[in-house]
Amino acid sequence: MPTTTETDRLNGLPRAELVQQLLACLDIPRWAADIADRRPFADVTAVYQASDAAAPELTPEEINGALAAHPRIGERVTGEGTSATFSRNEQSGVGGGDAGLARALREGNEAYEQRFGHVYLVCASGRSGAELLAILHSRLDNEPAAELRIVTDELRKIARLRLAKVIEG
Repeated sequence: MPTTTETDRLNGLPRAELVQQLLACLDIPRWAADIADRRPFADVTAVYQASDAAAPELTPEEINGALAAHPRIGERVTGEGTSATFSRNEQSGVGGGDAGLARALREGNEAYEQRFGHVYLVCASGRSGAELLAILHSRLDNEPAAELRIVTDELRKIARLRLAKVIEG
């Protein structure tokens, strides 16, 4: 009797459906297509290796496109898609009941966006709102090029966490 592996579902998905699921992890079409085209995956390690190898260098346009798919930290996430569901879960520790924290996050987001021209992005999973605010403040003095490298790393962290959820099905 054949056994199923954790990757059988991914290997069996129509390419377009898999690409859509991967875009919910990281909204960069080139990255998603590259991973989908590396199938079949022998195991979960192979999926992560494909993810790491896909689009090793991201263009500023790709980064900006991926950032557009992320809500501001502390804002109520709307929408029904997979990416919105991921974001709601990742920001669940922000603590929407604290008006002072909500105001500080809103002000911090505005200052960050004025400084860098894009949404503040951080891997929020498992972090409190106060911790995310502290990280935001610590990054405001970064040089734009250094901040872009940090944002790229954060995009990859988020993509890896979300990819684990896609693998789990």
